[in-house]
Amino acid sequence: MVSSEEQNSIYDIKISTVSAGFISGQDAVQELTAMDLAMKLHYLRFVYYFKPPTFDGFNILKIKETMFYWLNHAFIPCGRLRRAESGRPFIKCNDSGVRIIEAKCHFSLDEWLESKNDSRHKFLVSNQVLGPDLAFSPFVLIQLTDFKCGGKSVGVSWSHVLGDIFSAVGFINLWAQVIAGHYPAQPLSMAQKQNHTFDFQSPNPSPDPLSVKRVDPVGDLWSTSNHSKMEPFSFYISPSELTRLQAKICGEKVYEKVPVFECICVVIWQCLGKVQGGLGPKVVNICRNDLRKRDKRIMTNESQTIDLVKANMSVENLKPMDLVSLLMNKADDERLKIKETMGKDEALPDFLIYGANLTFVDLSDASFYEMEVRGQKPVYVNCFIDNIGDEGVVLVLPTPKGCSDERIVSVTLPENQVSELKSVLKEDWCLA
Repeated sequence: MVSSEEQNSIYDIKISTVSAGFISGQDAVQELTAMDLAMKLHYLRFVYYFKPPTFDGFNILKIKETMFYWLNHAFIPCGRLRRAESGRPFIKCNDSGVRIIEAKCHFSLDEWLESKNDSRHKFLVSNQVLGPDLAFSPFVLIQLTDFKCGGKSVGVSWSHVLGDIFSAVGFINLWAQVIAGHYPAQPLSMAQKQNHTFDFQSPNPSPDPLSVKRVDPVGDLWSTSNHSKMEPFSFYISPSELTRLQAKICGEKVYEKVPVFECICVVIWQCLGKVQGGLGPKVVNICRNDLRKRDKRIMTNESQTIDLVKANMSVENLKPMDLVSLLMNKADDERLKIKETMGKDEALPDFLIYGANLTFVDLSDASFYEMEVRGQKPVYVNCFIDNIGDEGVVLVLPTPKGCSDERIVSVTLPENQVSELKSVLKEDWCLA
């Protein structure tokens, strides 16, 4: 639980808006793809922590000046949503800007980071969603929080309809590049909408993909509620611990090096199977990116795979290597099914993907720690996904050191499962 002291520690809040220094164009619009709209209920929240002297002498006027130049090269996130006559949303590139929140914290940066409660990070980034006034809701909100005795956090709230986590990280890293005087040759763009023809009158409509959860229509307030209160927690896995986990998973077989991400998925999946007994998750979503195939200049939801993996029996009773085999050989990418479902439904269904099933997201290669501001990199970056389904989400994150053989694992689950999961992780795998 978050202490009342932490909850009341943020004060002197000021709100303003910053947009591009130049007009992006008359009547410019950005159409949204089927995958953009399938992800529209999710929000990405990041908090970057910087120690002094990163922002020393870099006051808010100077910060906003750099943002004017930055947003010249990233003007689409400055737009606002509109609806076509058909009701389909699109982005009006009207330079309405990103929202800036200035705040102060009673704690020092070291005191704040020493706390073990992951929920505290939420006070340093906006929890705003799109709507109910869609035409006035910003896609991006940036909270700049000053800590006692120096140090600053940069909290970024990003609407997933703009693009995936790698798109969001590329967007904020571009600001750091502009601060250093490095400007891209081309502005950031979004993936183009693909026009397909579907039969809306099909007498036998196909069922929804198993990787999504259809929710009641949300209208112009792009948000949903959980049936359970969700609680986050995170833990660090060292290189020696990863080596030990990989050896234990392989058992008595000739040692095979299980990939780090799959190794972590197996551990969490099997532990949750034990926590939930025979009702444990037999179906999981796996989300990852192939950075070799994506253009860093494009914000997109098309490059993230959404794989579905099914076990035919309780995962508690499966051998760890059996789960590894499922994850590596039996994952079905459901993006095409999701697009087809979106395209065949004139009403554009409202879906949850993260947390529709227990969802593992591989962010091992996300360039969080490449955000270098005035020669300084963040000492820590917290990341979480808001507005998720009740089955929970597990993020596998890089560490500040950038070591390829260590990870931070961030878990968000119904609060009644968290304590027991921590116990099973400690007892069975000596983790957390």
